[in-house]
Amino acid sequence: MRVLGLLSGTSHDGIDVTVVEFDETDGALHGDVLLEDSIPYGPELRARLVAALPPAQTTLAEVCELDTLIGQAFAEVAATAAASVGGVDAVCTHGQTVYHWVDAGHALGTLQIGQPAWIAERVGAPVVSDVRIRDITVGGHGAPLVSFLDELLLRGRPGTSAALNLGGIANITVVGDGISAYDVGPANALVDAVVVDEGLNDLGYDEDAAIARTGAVDETLLTALLADPYYTLPSPKSTGKEHFHLDYVRALLSGREISTPDLVRTLTELTVQTVARDVRAAGIGYLAVSGGGCRNPLIMEGLRTALPEVEVVLADELGASADNKEAVLFALIGWCTMHGVPAVIPGGTGASAPRILGTITPGTGPLRLPEPVPVLRSLTLQS
Repeated sequence: MRVLGLLSGTSHDGIDVTVVEFDETDGALHGDVLLEDSIPYGPELRARLVAALPPAQTTLAEVCELDTLIGQAFAEVAATAAASVGGVDAVCTHGQTVYHWVDAGHALGTLQIGQPAWIAERVGAPVVSDVRIRDITVGGHGAPLVSFLDELLLRGRPGTSAALNLGGIANITVVGDGISAYDVGPANALVDAVVVDEGLNDLGYDEDAAIARTGAVDETLLTALLADPYYTLPSPKSTGKEHFHLDYVRALLSGREISTPDLVRTLTELTVQTVARDVRAAGIGYLAVSGGGCRNPLIMEGLRTALPEVEVVLADELGASADNKEAVLFALIGWCTMHGVPAVIPGGTGASAPRILGTITPGTGPLRLPEPVPVLRSLTLQS
């Protein structure tokens, strides 16, 4: 089965897309990655999305319009990608997270927009969507769903290994005697917010740490940032831009003068220190890194310096592109849902039991599901 995976992450900068050709025999799944790409949102759509995100207030009318506009943008990307490989059998879309409801340490709801019917109409194949909420209904956080893929890729490695994704939010999957996974805290979210607010470039992020390299760490601010109670919560736990956003930074500054380069440098160091602290505490010996933050040289240099006993590599070594691993995840979830395979690990999200994820929007023809696969024993990926 050929599955197209789509997502836009917490950096909300564009749409990642992949197409994976899956072949399964006796529970052993092999995936050939046929296509990987990332398409930026149009400037106007991205500006409207950013303006609607927490802590900003918005309207149901704006949510409705964004749901359609993002769905149409996803549909355009999916149709182009599908055509370039000669068609696909199914699509799995994550959509765009606009709110993740966590109260007293428990996830109660999550909202991803980007209407899947537009994708089904353009591509003609069935579309799996709304994949996080089923996990939440059985006590999970709906995140990090990537723990399902991480565990398959890390399975069988000696000692304690981990996969770290540095998107807007940093999440980690730790595999040793068991599995645990959770959101560490902000990776790029706070830096991106400052870069956009200050108009420091047209990219919306600190490319190659060019801004941070001109600044110095403000130890007073860093201490205040590290004191956030979120970091001391036990896992599993999840967070998002509902908590870590521009006004959060402004409140901690509370009138103090700090140069923009120093602020960006300090927020970059926050990511290094929060991740390194958790990696040391878990006794991790091997760390595979993915996401936009893995292209930030200050973060990667900082992690390697702070973790001299840890082998820090890019996720490419596991067979999943460091830049596109989460799109591969959603292609995998799509395959699992179509084949009746639960794509969530209780230890990864806090769910009480595995569940088949998502809802299915039929394509232009009748919906025909393949025979269920009783169990998924292994996964290998090849680009």
